[in-house]
Amino acid sequence: MQLSEEEEDRNLSLSKFESMLKTNKVLFFDSEEFEEIILHYLDLGKNNLAKKALKLALEQHPKSTGLKLVQVEMLVFEDKLDNAEKLLNELYAIEPQNEEIYIQKANIYSKKDLHEKAIEYLKIALSYTDDFADVYNLMGMEYLFMDNLELAKDSFIKCLEIDLEDQSALYNVVYCFEFLEQNNEAIAYLNSYIDKNPYSEIAWHQVGRLYYAEKEYEKAIRAFEFATYIDDDFLGAFMEKAKAFERLKQYEKAIESYIKTLELDDPTSYALLRIGKCYEKLGNKALALKYFNKTVHEDPLLDKGWIAITDFYVRQKNFQKALYFVNKALAIDNQNRLYWKRFASINKAMNLFEEAEFGYRKAVEFGDYQMDTWLFWVDILQFLGEFDAAIESLLQASELFPDSFEIEYRLAGLYYMLNKNVKGKFHLSNALRLNIESVNLLETLFPVVWMKKIVQSTISNYKNI
Repeated sequence: MQLSEEEEDRNLSLSKFESMLKTNKVLFFDSEEFEEIILHYLDLGKNNLAKKALKLALEQHPKSTGLKLVQVEMLVFEDKLDNAEKLLNELYAIEPQNEEIYIQKANIYSKKDLHEKAIEYLKIALSYTDDFADVYNLMGMEYLFMDNLELAKDSFIKCLEIDLEDQSALYNVVYCFEFLEQNNEAIAYLNSYIDKNPYSEIAWHQVGRLYYAEKEYEKAIRAFEFATYIDDDFLGAFMEKAKAFERLKQYEKAIESYIKTLELDDPTSYALLRIGKCYEKLGNKALALKYFNKTVHEDPLLDKGWIAITDFYVRQKNFQKALYFVNKALAIDNQNRLYWKRFASINKAMNLFEEAEFGYRKAVEFGDYQMDTWLFWVDILQFLGEFDAAIESLLQASELFPDSFEIEYRLAGLYYMLNKNVKGKFHLSNALRLNIESVNLLETLFPVVWMKKIVQSTISNYKNI
C-alpha cells in the first residue's frame, strides 16, 4: 500500500530516533517531529520511549508550547493532575488563545469528574479552534458522562455536520437516540446522513439495525445489503441480514448469509447454531443435526448448542438421546430453569417420574413460575404419593395464581384424599366458583375422590344455587 508523504516523513523520523537511541549519538529533530514521535509511542503504549523522546525534545526545544502541551498530556495520562494544571497555567500566561490549553484543562476537569467545568473550557476552546468537530466530539463525551443524552446527541450531530467521516461520533449519536428510545428519529437522522454520505457502510448498517428493532425486516435487509455492497467483508452486516431473513422465514437466504460469515472469519458457534435451526425449519434433519454437532464441536461450552440438539431429539421422540444432551447443557449451566424443565419433561416422557419431579422442583427453585411447570410438578408428586408435598407446592403456586381453578381442584382432591374434608370442601367450593364447567378435572385427576358422596353433594348443591 502506498504511504502518504506525511506517513513516510514520520517513519523516517522514527527510524532516525530509534537509530539514535541505539548509538547514543544525539541528533537534532524539529519540535513537530518530536511531537509526532512522542504521540506515536503513546498511541502504542510505549510510555518509556515516549518519556525519553519528551526529555530530549525539551532539552532541544525548551520554549516549545507544542511540546509542553504534549508533556501536559503525559502528566494527565499518569494522573499527575496538579503538575499538569500548574504547567497549563504557565502556558496560558504565554498563549491565552491556544485552544489546546483549554482542551487539556477540560481533560483535567473530566478526570476529576467535574464534567460541567470541563464543558465550560471546551466552549472556550470553540472560540479559538479550527477543529470544531474534535471539540464537539469531546463535549459529547462529557455530556455522556453526565448522563445528559439529549445534549450529547446534539454535540455529536454538530460534530458530524463538520466531519461526516467521524465514525465514533456516528456510533455515539445512534447510541444516544437508542438510549432515549427515539428509534424513528434515529432512522430519520441516519437517512438524512446517508443522503450526504451514501457510501458510509456504518450508517447503512446502523439504520438496518434500527429497522430490525422496529420489525421492518425488508427495509433492514435492504440497508444491510447496501452496507455489504460498500464493504463486501462487512461480517456484522451479513450476520444481521441473515437474522432478518430468518424473521421473514426465508431460511435458504438466511443460510446463505450465515455461510458468508463463516467464509469471512473463523466459524462462530452462533452462526453454526442458526444454520442448524434454519435447516431444521426447512425439514432437512440431517443437515440440521450436522450443524448442531458443528456448533458444540466449535464451542463445547455453549449450552445453547447442546439444548438445540436436545430439542431436535425431543421432536424426533428420541428421549434417550435428548436426556444425554440436556445433561450436557446442565453440566454447563445448572441454574437454568428452562434446562431443568426440559430435563423434567424428557424424564416424564420416559416414565422416570422421580427424576421428572426433581427436574420440575429445580426449575421452580431457579425461578420458573409458569403455571404448567407447577401443575406438572404437583401431578407427579401426587402420582408418587407425596400428597403433603403436593399440597405445599400448590399453596405456594396459589400465591402466584390466586384465581386458578386448576390449582383449587387439585387442592380439593388432595385434601379429600387425606380425609381433610373441611379443607377439601373449601377448595372445591372455590374451584366451582371460579370455573364450574371444568369440574370433570376433579374426576380425571382424582377418580376415588369423585365417587365420594360428600364431594357429589357439594357439586350438586353448588349447581342448584
